[in-house]
This record gives sequence, structure tokens and C-alpha cells, in this order.
Amino acid sequence: MRVVVTGGGTGGHIYPAIAIADKIREREPDSEVLYIGNYGCIEEDIVPKAGYELKLVAASSIDRRSIRKLIRSGREILQGISQSKKIMKEFKPDVVIGTGGFVCVPVVIAGHSFGAKCYLHEQNAFAGSANKMLESRVQRIFLGFRDAARYFKDQNKLMYVGNPVRKAFYDADRTLARKRLGIPEDDFVIFLFGGSQGSEILNEIGIEILNTVNSHEGMSFIFGTGKRHCSYVKYAAESKGIHIGNNVMIKDYIDNMPDYLAASDLIISRSGALSVAETTVCGKASIMVPFAEAAGNHQYYNAKAVADNGGCYLIEEKDLDKEDVIRKVLKLYNDRELLAGMSKAAYECAPVNTCDLIYSEIKKNER
Repeated sequence: MRVVVTGGGTGGHIYPAIAIADKIREREPDSEVLYIGNYGCIEEDIVPKAGYELKLVAASSIDRRSIRKLIRSGREILQGISQSKKIMKEFKPDVVIGTGGFVCVPVVIAGHSFGAKCYLHEQNAFAGSANKMLESRVQRIFLGFRDAARYFKDQNKLMYVGNPVRKAFYDADRTLARKRLGIPEDDFVIFLFGGSQGSEILNEIGIEILNTVNSHEGMSFIFGTGKRHCSYVKYAAESKGIHIGNNVMIKDYIDNMPDYLAASDLIISRSGALSVAETTVCGKASIMVPFAEAAGNHQYYNAKAVADNGGCYLIEEKDLDKEDVIRKVLKLYNDRELLAGMSKAAYECAPVNTCDLIYSEIKKNER
């Protein structure tokens, strides 16, 4: 099978595409997979490291703020379609799979025009604009959350499968991860991160946790600040007179998420679809703070699905209180039975066999 996968702009679109590609390679080792991404986006760094050939095309959201910007974005999309059509003629894919982001628009349009069977995966409870725009050109739309169904016209095209998570998360081992990261086996490990770009509001919480946990025997803290915020976090710690102890790691970017999640006891994060899926697959209790400005408030509903099952504390930004977060952290540190119960409840929310379901559906339509 010859497969084009596409999705870009954020890890939330890229890693699900890689997870699907990995499954296809696992099931069909002789398959050929090509990733098409957008110029100047993080897929340029992530995709080659995952072992896939990457080609880049122009892509843009439709910018309606002015006539000039609308024309410019339209030209970029048309340029991307032309570039994608050329790639299709050279690669001759059987299947095109898009996982979101505006790079999917030119690639799926070109794939459909070429005659490949096209598919989409929508990770969030609130469907993205690109996926809604492409509905008529695909065979099937795979859903990460059932609630996304209301945003699509043709309900017969929809299939709920959960969110694709890379095999490395299912295989992650706590003991091995701690050895690799140099974390004591018996420590209570807190891992806070705000995504690849970081989160100012979570970093403020992280500084308070740092002040509490720093040099605390029996506790370790992994602080993923995001590249833009790392210098500020270190300055803020220094201004509070905090000398960073050996039990604290401050990371501007988390480049091995399976190990960091596996090594942790408690996760503090936003609730993007990918973060929620990876956290639950690893069976980790969490404190989730949805990004208040996410389209359709979808991060709230992502987190609510886990909170309703008892797997996380859901705190909206408007209710966020640093002292309350510290109390919750210390409560879980002191009550390991509660921690274990939340971890089990989180794991019960994890997507099961998502990539196998997607692969099987693609193969069924191949015949």
C-alpha cells in the first residue's frame, strides 16, 4: 500500500498521523509512506526524526481580515494544491490520510483529484475548519470524540475510534523510564507541561510547585516550560531565591514524552486531545486546566470525559488558584490509595485499538 499522511502546525495533528503511519508499517512492512507537511512548521523537525520522508507544500488558513489577506491566503492554498498534485503524480498513493491543520486542505483536495481514497481523523470534540471543509472529498471521517459528529453533514461517513497514540506510549515502562531519566525509583514524581509552546498560566503554577517541592526528599518535579518561557521561569525562580535542587528538571522542550509520562505519578497539563489520550494510555492521575480560548471550549470537554470517570481534577482557568493546586498535589502525595484510584480511572478512559480500527477500515475499503 502506498500512503500519504498529512497533518501539521501542532503536535496534536502530527503525532496522530505518525501513529497511524506506524501502524500501517507494522501491519504491512513493505508499504511506502510519505508525509506531506507545511513550510515553516514543526513537522519539519518531528517527522524526519520519526523516520518518514517529508515533502512540504504551501498551506494557509482562510484569512478574512481584509481583502488583501483573503486573496493572499487563497493564493497560498491554490499553490499548495498545485504542489500537492505534482507530488501525487510522482508518488501515486493508494490512500491519503489527514489528521488536521490547514496543510490537509491542499493535500486531500489533490489526493481526491488524483483518485486516491481519502480519510480524515478529527481528534477534538469540536471539529476543525479544515476537516469540515474536506468532508465531501473523503471516504470516512474517524472521530476521537463522539461529540464531534454534530459538526459533519454526512453521518454515514463517521466512525468513532478514539485518538491515535503511538505504540511507544502503550509500551512505556515506569522503572525503565526512571532509570533513563535518572529519577529515584521510589520518588513521587510530578510532571507539568503546557505543550510545545508552553503555557504562561501553567508556568506560574509550576513556579509555585517548584518552590514547594525543590530539594524535598522523596519528590521529583519535571517542569516542561516551553521554549519561549524557559528563561523567564529560571529568572522567576532565581528572584524568589530558589536554588534548583537535584530533584528538579526544567526542560524547554519535552522530546521523549513516553518516558516522561511513564516515569510520573501526577500530570499537570492542558487538555488538548493528544495530551489527554497519551496521559490516559499511560494510566496517570492528572490535574487538567483546559485552554479557555480553545474553539468550542473543546479542551474542557476533553478533560471532562476523564474527570467524570474520576481520573483527573478538572480546573477551569477562571477558577484556578495556586494554593488549591498545591493542596491537591500534596493530597495525592500523602494519599497513595487515592492516587492509585485516579490512575486506574484515567486508564479506563484510554483509547483502545484506535490505530488497528483505522487500519482495518482502510483495508476494508481497499477491496
